[in-house]
Amino acid sequence: MDTLTLIGFAVIGAVGASVLALIPALHVFNLAGLVILAAGSLSSTMSLDQLAMLMIGMVVGYSMLNTVSATFLAAPDESTAFLVLPGQKWLLQRRGYEAVVLSGVGGLAGLAIVVAASPVIGEAARILYSIVTPHLGWILAAVSAFILMSEWPRAGERGRTRLSRFLAAWTQLGAGILTFFLSGLLGMLIMYRSVVPIEFAFQNLLPAFVGLFAAPAVLANFVMGTRVPEQHITRSLDVTPSHLARGVASGALGGWFAAFFPVVTGGVGAFLAAHATAQRDDRVFILSQGVSKAIYYVGGFLLFFIPGLNLARGGMAAMLGSIYTPATSLIYYSAVASIAVSGAASFLLLLVLARATARVVQRIPYRVTNAATLAILVSLVALLTGSGGMLIFLTATGIGLIPILFGSRRMNCLGVLLVPITLNILGLGPAIASWLGLL
Repeated sequence: MDTLTLIGFAVIGAVGASVLALIPALHVFNLAGLVILAAGSLSSTMSLDQLAMLMIGMVVGYSMLNTVSATFLAAPDESTAFLVLPGQKWLLQRRGYEAVVLSGVGGLAGLAIVVAASPVIGEAARILYSIVTPHLGWILAAVSAFILMSEWPRAGERGRTRLSRFLAAWTQLGAGILTFFLSGLLGMLIMYRSVVPIEFAFQNLLPAFVGLFAAPAVLANFVMGTRVPEQHITRSLDVTPSHLARGVASGALGGWFAAFFPVVTGGVGAFLAAHATAQRDDRVFILSQGVSKAIYYVGGFLLFFIPGLNLARGGMAAMLGSIYTPATSLIYYSAVASIAVSGAASFLLLLVLARATARVVQRIPYRVTNAATLAILVSLVALLTGSGGMLIFLTATGIGLIPILFGSRRMNCLGVLLVPITLNILGLGPAIASWLGLL
């Protein structure tokens, strides 16, 4: 197969996913599921190798552009939810475009790291896989424990007595713990007794993710009537070489951790790395999140193309793996070249589309924008998952509102993945599901 043709399919995927990433909460995995379903009818015009490169381009485009809707429309996914707070703060400071571009610079750096590391990823992954696999259960349990333990009361000195201050602090902490366990119960329900119709099974997590991460922020913005000031379209970024180095190093550490370990998302990886490296600056945080999510999505998917390993990390690899297995080094390095070219194309699109989105949100009342965003979210869930999905969506939205109302971390919503998968790896999932009446 002509390598240039394969790269061309990757660029097509990147351009398409870059534009579609502007639709709030439309995840690349949902798009990929539809592409996989259509693969049979497209087999006469597109080979499986070409389909694989198309999906690589989709992952690259989405990892670069999903920050746009997360920042301007406050509709993040599980990997960008942690960008919303500093991103929204910069948006209200007329710096939303700068935040998006800064994240894009991080994403471009993350893709460069993936490409540069491609000659040694295979051997490193094989060694780590053999070492880590027996210990996955307790490692994921430790990640969950750290997420809960790192929740810190931000209520300040509210209250006149020690008891009132104690209760104020634990209201926030308790909300975080409650969010984690409620989302975990929802995850167990989805895994063991999903109410999503069988024909929509490939979109099983869509209503939960949209409800936990996207809808609550949109609802909060709509109720509060937030006004977006005119955005400054900057020609330069307020970052020093030190900011860049710290952000890239922290994001790379978190991104590779998330790419290799199942369930751990790019946001969680960057969060863990930021704690490990003591990074607090907003610029460093936004940069590191961009690096981390690019490596999480793209680096994790590239592991699937390593000949003889074919490590499926993430939804994209799992879906593609159901119909295709990369078998040669030529396909692997075609994938690497596709990442480089489609990454450059996606970054250029980011500059254009972020500027256009900034102009739209400052000209249209933000309440109208959020109402339209909410309508899109509901329509997507109803169209792709039916009435059962809507029930999960409404439940997840209620859980996702808890962190917003009580000031705890939205990261706790990732209990929807961490709880059921960690329990399954530890061998406890079926027993607890039976105890909960789900079997």
